Amino acid sequence: MLPTSPSRRFRSRPAPLVALVVAVLLTASGAGSAFRIAPAAADGVNPPPLPDITFFGRGYGHGVGMSQYGARGRALVGQLAPAILAHYFPKTTLLTRSATTTVRVLLLNAFAATPASPLTIVGKLSDWTIDGIAKTFPADARVTLAPTASGAATWALKVVSATGTVLHTTTVSGDVYVRPVSANTVLQLASKATATNIYRGFFRVHLATTAIVVNHIAIDRYLRGVVPVEMPSTWPTEALKAQTIAARSYALRRIHSSSGLYDLYDDTRSQVYRGWKAEAATTTAAITATSAVTLMSGTAIVNALFHSADGGWTENNENVYVSPTGAIVSTPVSYLRGSSDRAPDATSYDKASPYATWKTATYTAAAMAAILALDPQTNVGTLTAIDLSRRGVSGRLISVTLTGSLGTKTVSGGVFVDAFNAHRPVADPPLRGTLFALAPIP
Repeated sequence: MLPTSPSRRFRSRPAPLVALVVAVLLTASGAGSAFRIAPAAADGVNPPPLPDITFFGRGYGHGVGMSQYGARGRALVGQLAPAILAHYFPKTTLLTRSATTTVRVLLLNAFAATPASPLTIVGKLSDWTIDGIAKTFPADARVTLAPTASGAATWALKVVSATGTVLHTTTVSGDVYVRPVSANTVLQLASKATATNIYRGFFRVHLATTAIVVNHIAIDRYLRGVVPVEMPSTWPTEALKAQTIAARSYALRRIHSSSGLYDLYDDTRSQVYRGWKAEAATTTAAITATSAVTLMSGTAIVNALFHSADGGWTENNENVYVSPTGAIVSTPVSYLRGSSDRAPDATSYDKASPYATWKTATYTAAAMAAILALDPQTNVGTLTAIDLSRRGVSGRLISVTLTGSLGTKTVSGGVFVDAFNAHRPVADPPLRGTLFALAPIP
């Protein structure tokens, strides 16, 4: 769901910024309090209670690759898409791939159809066909599929016109392919209960005891249903072009046509895809203007990760994709290096994001301990210390160390965020990412 920036070059040794942030935070909040909260013992007996805890953060998302709000900010000051992408994905090039390469997107998985609630697909706007059936079906006719018996792998197929006339019946198994006759035809997956269940391309329906529906679609037509969902279609053209190229690269990298039924999910497990109804004129124009343009690292397609807002600095991939305990397990990627994302006046290019800066509610130590106790990974009993000092080049937390009456546990920044967000009071603001501290971050 985007040549180097004219204002700042990528730094191969970004540690000085981390030192600066630490120094500012410690000056603003008292020695050590921005990163570690652990009071000394009182009279050598018991430590006093921890002070109340508020987390202050910057940015939204994992912080690796392209900041979408950052791309918007850069476009607003005149940067073109190639320069925007060169900043977020250094040492990459732009090359042309085929705009008609097919991607396979999972739309519906393990659908348990019944005769009373069959799998239903409707051809819209123009004629459509089913492989192996020597007929063409009119617009608004529907095909329904249901197992012939409970647990059966054979399915009853029926095609019915918009007026209720039965046009065809048969029994099928294995794969059923539903195809448009022309580029004007779109297919509605009526069994997917969303308002955006109409798609270009064709459907492969894989039948076993349940059904799987996969949309096969040319990459640039797929992007029409992705880009306006991942980035507002009203944003500057160059930001939309950057998002298009990033999204195209992300998708093409994940094609594995010789194995499996699908390449991509239609949700945040890949990038969000909402099909025909999501299309917008401005994003379609950006897709057309950059048709087939793809980010490359040598001969390999770039893993073009993106996120909402970076808080002024992106992060190295290996510091984000860590083990549950924060161990570095990923190989550094040359084009996923953290770097400053600030303008010459030191303001962050993502400053328009509603989450450029944020904070949580304030919690007593007991309240924080109660939240963390609900996840076995973060449960340390009565909380006596939180260590937030292990950080990446951007200041994002690689790991968090918690100490309490049950001992000490170290978890990744992501695990801590997930545990806090899952168990905080529902009305309280969540943590938006791992770039946070115990005092405001400059």
